[in-house]
Order: sequence, then C-alpha cells, then structure tokens
Amino acid sequence: MAHDDGGTTAAAGSDVEKIGQSTISGGTAVIAPDLPQNPGLPPHRLRVTDLDPKAAKVAERRVYTLFYVSIVGSIFAVAAYAAFPIKPGDPGSVRLNTVFLGMGIALGLLSLGIGAIYWAKNLMRGDEISESRHFTSERVASRERAVEIFKEGNQESGFGRRSLIRNSLIGALLAFPLPGIVLFRGLAPDHSPVPALEHTLWAKGTRLTHDPSGAPIKASDVTLGSAFHVIPEGLLEKEDMLEQKAKAAVLLMRLKPEDLNVSKGRENWNYDGIVAYSKICTHVGCPVALYEQQTHHLLCPCHSSTFDVTNECEVIFGPAARPLPQLPITVDSEGYLVARSDFHEPVGPSFWERS
Repeated sequence: MAHDDGGTTAAAGSDVEKIGQSTISGGTAVIAPDLPQNPGLPPHRLRVTDLDPKAAKVAERRVYTLFYVSIVGSIFAVAAYAAFPIKPGDPGSVRLNTVFLGMGIALGLLSLGIGAIYWAKNLMRGDEISESRHFTSERVASRERAVEIFKEGNQESGFGRRSLIRNSLIGALLAFPLPGIVLFRGLAPDHSPVPALEHTLWAKGTRLTHDPSGAPIKASDVTLGSAFHVIPEGLLEKEDMLEQKAKAAVLLMRLKPEDLNVSKGRENWNYDGIVAYSKICTHVGCPVALYEQQTHHLLCPCHSSTFDVTNECEVIFGPAARPLPQLPITVDSEGYLVARSDFHEPVGPSFWERS
C-alpha cells in the first residue's frame, strides 16, 4: 500500500498517489512543442505563355475569338427569334423557335465563359499569393493602397494593354443580354392593353345579374344593407368569360339615399340608394368582397385597402391610390337593374389609369 508524507494510508486497491494541488488555471491554453510548421506556398511554375511570347499571342487570339463567337451567338439568338416566330396552334413553330433560340443563347454564354476562364488560366498572373485580412479603414494610406491594388489587377490581367481582348469582352457583355430583352418584349401583347382595360362588357341597357347563376336582379330584390356579387348579362356565354369577368365584376349595395354623398354629375348614377362599384381593387386588382353594413365600408382582403361607399368609394385606409370606379345604373321597364353605360374610368390597378 502507498503511504503519504503524513503517514496516512491510501485506500485499498488504489494505485494513484496524491501529489498536490494543481496550480494551472482551467482556462490556460497548453501549447504543444511539436506544432506543425507552415510549409508556405509551393514554388511558382512558369506557364508556357509566361516563357514564350508567341504562345501568349496565340492564347490572346483564342480569348478574343471566343468573345467574338459569343457576340455572334447572341446576335444569332435574336435573329432566330425573329426568323422562327411561334405561331398559335403550331407545335412545329414552337420547336424550331426553341431549338435555334436556345442554340444562340447557349453559344453566346458558353463562349463568354470559356473565354474568361481561358484568359484567367493562361494570360493573367498565375502565381499564388496570400494576403492577411484587416479591418477596413478610412485612412489615406488604405485608400491609396486600394487604388494600387486596382492598378496591379489591371496590369496583371492585361485588360488595359490587350485592346482586342478588352474590346471583344465589352462587346460580348453588351450583346449577351439582347436575347433576354427580345424575349421579354415578346411576352407583351401585340397591341396596347390600355384600350382593352378601358372598356368592359357593361353597356347601356345591360342587365345586372347574379354571380355565378346569371339570374337578373330586380331593384325590389336589393334590400337595405344587402350586398350582391354581380356580373353583366351574357357573360357566361363568352369564350373569354374569365378575362371579361376580371374587368366587369361588380358589387351591388343598397343604402339609405340620404346617406349617399353624391358629387355633381353623378346624381342619376344610383337608383333609390342602390349603388354599383367595381369589385376590382385599385391597388393590385384583388377582389373587394367584404362589406361592413354598419360602417358602409368595402374591404379588400389582400392588403386591407378600405373604401367608403357613402363617399363614392373613396379610399380611407390602405395602399389603394384611387376610389373604386362606379357603374351608373337604373331600372328598365320590367323593374330589372340595368347599366346606364360602361364605367367612366379604367377598372383595376391604378397604373392602368389614364395619364
């Protein structure tokens, strides 16, 4: 058995002898004496283009040739889009347009990328360097050093010295967005959409009907405080029913005539307190479908635009920029509600409003 200096006896079976209290802090880092050494960067191996000026010249020709090929590919894509237009109902035209347009775009982007990589691998500075990170400073010395780095980059890449590479690169960068611009332009309709949005199916004498049944509505059916979702008569028979409904959907409500604040020129736009307003929100075109009977407010559920029906649906809250367009209405000889005319202003989001 082990004994300590004081003569006490260690526990039976113990092979650990207490030496003394440790004086090393728990947070003290222990540095091993045999740490691996930093081997540094490997020796720089010169490339063929570094040793042979002729090889460098050949590499330069390849780079600007690839950039010129990129320009040709981008122009070819634009020409293919015009030469092989997509014809409605013709799958063959879609196939030809897609194939040649894709070939042109692929050639333009691929040549540009390969040329940039080949330039970096063969003509730009090839030795490895390391630079310590440091905090950005507003000192004059830091700004001067930043300028020096840009100058060194220009010299090492040869961007300022190799004019053919520089000019062909600029040309390729200017040309490669052209197919995208042409494609986006092709998404627009052949004619301006403004006239189509300025007019709906509503016309003089068109009956107001229930959505979605299409049953005509009598003035006597509209009770005080009620609200109806309305579509024009004949909408359900249209081939482009959804497109037309997106413009012509209307909300019909009945208030006390004395609660309506009617502006000059709109005295006959309502019938005995019955008013009709476009259901399409003037913010981004969501359906305004929530009607508060007590406050006479219409609410858009998308972005909380709120319209005051008593004041010709003026905006009292939310991002909508203008009131809901009002549909002038009256009754025909049979007592059914009919439109006096179409809307007097464009329906829907405010960016289609007349300038």
